[in-house]
This record gives sequence, structure tokens and C-alpha cells, in this order.
Amino acid sequence: MTLLSLKEDRPTPKAVYNWRVYACAAVASFASCMIGYDSAFIGTTLNLPSFVKEFDFPSYSPDALALVQANIVSVYQAGAFFGSLFAYITSYFLGRRKSLFVFSLVFLLGAGIMLAASGERGLAPILAGRVLAGIGVGGASNMVPIYISELAPPAVRGRLVGIYELGWQIGGLVGFWINYGVNTTLAPTRSQWMIPFAVQLIPGGLLFLGVFWIKESPRWLFANGQREEATKILCWIRNLEPTDQYILEEIEFIDRDLERFEREVGKGFWKPFLALKQPKVQWRFFLGGILFLFQNGSGINAINYFSPTVFRSIGITGINTGFLTTGLFGVVKTVLTIIWILWLVDHIGRRRMLFIGAAGGSLCMWFIGAYIKIADPSTNKSGSMSSGGIAAIFFFYLWTAFYTPSWNGTPWVINSEMFDQNTRSLGQASASANNWFWNFIVSRFTPQMFLKMEYGVYFFFASLMIISIVFVYFYVPETKSIPLEAMDRLFEIKPVRKANKTLMAELGFHDDAIVTSEDASVSADEKPHGHLETRQSV
Repeated sequence: MTLLSLKEDRPTPKAVYNWRVYACAAVASFASCMIGYDSAFIGTTLNLPSFVKEFDFPSYSPDALALVQANIVSVYQAGAFFGSLFAYITSYFLGRRKSLFVFSLVFLLGAGIMLAASGERGLAPILAGRVLAGIGVGGASNMVPIYISELAPPAVRGRLVGIYELGWQIGGLVGFWINYGVNTTLAPTRSQWMIPFAVQLIPGGLLFLGVFWIKESPRWLFANGQREEATKILCWIRNLEPTDQYILEEIEFIDRDLERFEREVGKGFWKPFLALKQPKVQWRFFLGGILFLFQNGSGINAINYFSPTVFRSIGITGINTGFLTTGLFGVVKTVLTIIWILWLVDHIGRRRMLFIGAAGGSLCMWFIGAYIKIADPSTNKSGSMSSGGIAAIFFFYLWTAFYTPSWNGTPWVINSEMFDQNTRSLGQASASANNWFWNFIVSRFTPQMFLKMEYGVYFFFASLMIISIVFVYFYVPETKSIPLEAMDRLFEIKPVRKANKTLMAELGFHDDAIVTSEDASVSADEKPHGHLETRQSV
């Protein structure tokens, strides 16, 4: 298979893989830019000399300072937890597109309030603003993966949802570097720390403006009886005529799926909650939550939010050196995320990447923890790095290389695609809330963990990554290339490790369905459409 080879569930006209679906995904992913930036900039901003001086951090004891910093970071995750739940309500009544409008507005309001903070007013505006900003990003983190997955052709669904993750990394890259920039170019005045806070308004504003251009999800419109508008938007996104065989089949698949769930679950705001009585639905909600437990249990958000603390534990001293090391961490994550989007997620698959990421990442964490235990770099006052310290830095970046193309974005992809139409919004709300809940736990207690556990923090994260391998092997099926309407069948097939291959065979997939960019140029009229009868058995 080549880089651009795709595994399709059915013959697909080249026109389907057009710029419109990518553009809609990219615009919606401005939400992840603001999430990524907020996650990255706050940890280093708290260590800027101007911020430390403005809010008199030297007067705090170590324990009190750890608590203050943890509160500043974690109120954002607390707001995001509730925002991800609010998104279910807005999604049901307003749709995906209008929900993004609402949450981008809330985020901009929160970001604006933070700018009112000062030494005289105290930290209250920052705390209040981060709660509102958290509500905004929590709701957006629920909506964007759903929105993109409902627009995407199955063969590139992972790649398109991956754009959401890429936006997260681009925002994080800016967030990691901005404090290095202001610390090396600006005097330690109020303006120095205000600039990182003000930059939040850029991705939030771009999302707010972009919402006026993107289209509503056709699947949501079909589910709400707006068939004419849904068909019009679907044809626009696919760049095909309403009479094209591909469009007719896709509408039939959506209708059949909606009819089945109206029969089994029923329509209404509360009906998906009633569906939670079904063990098969409960199981997928559980899987979504546990995936985010293991994602946060890898240690990523401890590093995102408190990178200066993490690098100090390895032995890196000096504000600019710590900021530079953090910035390089952001570069590695962004580059590997691009590789993940272009190739890994839709070719290597979800399960295999989770295995590789957890196994390799765990080994790196064991090494770093062992180095800190043996060398105790906190006692090194010379400021120079030993050979062991350099090796620890190498393993830290190696851990980043394992983690980024695996656990960083893959749980979002799986959660965006594994729920049926009637429970997708509620399921994504649950998954997103789980993400922000575990995110809150990590951000709230990381400073205290480093104070009390020291090297044990790395052993803790390494152990959780090993456990995740066992969990994924036995319980998480491969969702790559499976149509959304066939996900119920995928989760019925045992053993889990063979579910994807078995279902693709049921759908009529054969090795000759692997297409390249050259094959895709064949028109829909030149390709057989006999797969429709095969799909009806699902």
C-alpha cells in the first residue's frame, strides 16, 4: 500500500474526497486550536517572571504555591467537564453548527475576562475566566469530533478527525513557544504575561467567524426531519448530484439506521438515556471513558500543564532553558501528529497504534523514573547535565514520539465513530466529560504528586500504560474503515481482535477494494455498486 492508498467500504467516486469536507473539518478544528493553546500556554505563563512578580508568588510556601497553581489550571478542566455535558443539550436542540457558535462565544467571553486580572484585583478574573473558557472548550471538544465524523467518508474518517487533533497540536505548539518568545524579547512587565492570555482570542475568534461558513451535519438534519436541506448539504459536501448512486446509497444507509433506532430506541431528548438500559450501549460508554482514563494516565497532561515542573524533576534548570525544552516538546508532537493524520491512523489502524504507543511509552517512563531515583538530579547545583540526564531527556522525547501518534488523538477518533446516530451526541458528551474529568484530576494533583512521589510519578504513569495494552487487546475492536451505520455489528463480533476483518468480509470488502489516488479517478458509473445488497445484511 502507498501513502495515499485507502481502504474503502464501497467503490467511491474521486469527487467525494474533495476540498469541501477537508475545509469544513479544518474550520471546525479551530476549536481544537484554542483547546491546545489553552492547555499549553498556562503552565509556562505561571512561571514567567512578570506573572510571578505581579501576583507575589515568592511569598507563598511550596505547598501553598502548588495549590494556587493547581487551582488556576484545574478550574479550566472543571468548566470543560460541565461544558461537554451542556453540549448534549445544545446539540439536540440547536444542532452541531449552532452549538459551535454558542461555545465559541462563551470561550471568547472567558478569555476576555482573564485580561482584567492584575496584582490589585488578584487572580479572581483569571479563575472566573478560565471556568468560562473551560465551558467553551468542553462543549467544542464534544461537538467537533461528532461533526467531522458525520461529514467524513469512511475511508478518510480517521484522517479528518485527525485534523481536530492536528489543530490541538498547532495550538499547543504556539502555546509552548509563546512564553519563550516573550521572556526573551520583552521586559518583565504586565504586558509580558498579558500577551499569552490575549492570544487565546485568535483561535476562538477564527472559530466564531468560521461557523458562519461551515454547513450543518447532514446526518443531524436527516434525524430531525429536514430532508431537503440535508440532501442539499450532503451533495455539496460530496460534490455529487442528488441522483448519483453514491448519494442514493448513503441516504439509504442513513435512513435505514435512523429507522432502526427509532424502532429500538425512539425519538426524543430523553430516549438516548433510556437506551443506556441496554448492555451494548452501556459497554460503549464505558469503553469511551476508560480510553480517556488511560490517555490521561500516560502523563501527557501533567507535562502539558506543568512542563517546567516536569523538566526540573529531570534536572533542567533555568527559565529560558525550561521554556526551550518545552517548545521542542511541542514541535515533536506537531510533526508526529501530521504523520499520524496522513498515514498511521487510517492505514496502521487504531488498535495497533495504541499497542505500540503504550508499550514504547511505558519503557521510556520506567527509564526516566529510574534515572531520577538513582541520580537524584534535584541535588545537582552545578547546572550542567550528566550523561544520565541527557539520556533521560532523550527518553522523554522518545516517549513523546511513542505517545503522540497513538494515545494523543486515537481515543478521540474511536469515540467519534463508535456510537450510533441516536446515542452519538450523548456518547460523545460522556466521552468528552470523562476526558475532562481525568484531565481535572491530573491537573489538580500533579504539583502535589511531584512534591510527594518524586520519581514514583513516572512509575505510576508507566504502570497505567502497561495496563492499557491488556485492556485494548481484549475489549477495543478496530474501527478503521467501518461505516458508522455498521458500528453496532462491529461490537457484536467476537473475538474482538478479529471483529474488523470479519465485518469487512460481511460488507463485501476484498483486497481489490484497496484503492490508490489513481484508482479513485475512475468515475462512479464505471464502478460496480453491487455492495448495497451486502450492506443490507448488517
